[in-house]
Amino acid sequence: MITLDGTENKSKLGANAILGVSLAVAKAGAAKKGVPLYKHLADLAGNSNIVLPVPAFNVINGGSHAGNKLAMQEFMILPTGASSFSEAMRMGSEIYHHLKKIIKEKFGLDSTAVGDEGGFAPNIQNNKDALFLIQDAIKQAGYTGKIEIGMDVAASEFFKNSTYDLDFKNPKSNPADYLSSEKLAEVYLDFIKEFPMVSIEDPFDQDDWSAWTNLTSRTPIQIVGDDLTVTNPKRIATAVEKKACNCLLLKVNQIGSVTESINAHLLAKQNGWGTMVSHRSGETEDTFIADLVVGLSTGQIKTGAPCRSERLAKYNQILRIEEELGDKAKYAGKNFRRPV
Repeated sequence: MITLDGTENKSKLGANAILGVSLAVAKAGAAKKGVPLYKHLADLAGNSNIVLPVPAFNVINGGSHAGNKLAMQEFMILPTGASSFSEAMRMGSEIYHHLKKIIKEKFGLDSTAVGDEGGFAPNIQNNKDALFLIQDAIKQAGYTGKIEIGMDVAASEFFKNSTYDLDFKNPKSNPADYLSSEKLAEVYLDFIKEFPMVSIEDPFDQDDWSAWTNLTSRTPIQIVGDDLTVTNPKRIATAVEKKACNCLLLKVNQIGSVTESINAHLLAKQNGWGTMVSHRSGETEDTFIADLVVGLSTGQIKTGAPCRSERLAKYNQILRIEEELGDKAKYAGKNFRRPV
């Protein structure tokens, strides 16, 4: 299909049409072989070690995903201390409901409305306050030490004139308060020091390469490229060369075919990166990425809060796979991919 299309951005046949056919062919291939989809995808990727992922639940929404004042887009919990995927789901769900109770008590019932990906969207502005809310919920649920925190900052959304505006939703924000790349990096380093932070996605604008490289060199945690790499081999190669990040965010409809998605993951893997399989903020109930993350055994997936049917569909599919695997089911847990 790529050859038939003949364009770099799939503009002749259309990326959505190509992807739809690609997904259908993958499912047909699994049916022809008489194996589950995740097993067929594992075969295509040359993976013989099936591992269930750590779910990264987006429990507080900000940025362009919510109507509150938070600049940073996603605040996630990762149950790395769980012993199985099903236990991770239980931990995440319990923390989510404790968080709802805390937010209701502090900000009122209207603050428990959810954003695009099912996370709560309390009308707070200080990004660290969101982390404190999550920390309190983890403690109240009784899971301190078993849960780590991740973020998708989506910093390109508030990048202005080579600086970063953490009040970008205010049309009258003060340019004097905008942060340089260096100052924003200090904010992240403070988060890492104070909270059990294990992953930060898109901490800077997609073309602020030196800032990416600087932060990645200064911290042992996972720095994830989404806007930076857009699941594109050329961008991935540049990021590898510049040592700009150490984990690929894999979005199947961002690159446009199953084959290219697998190749993007393998390119990241051969360069020592991790891969986090991801949904999109606008989603359907299709569960393909649930089979993909198991087939590739990347060890991590983000597909929203334990809320909203289009998010839960993916988690439910992984639960079904876990049940099918039985005693053979392995959960990434404490061995979930961390950069060396």
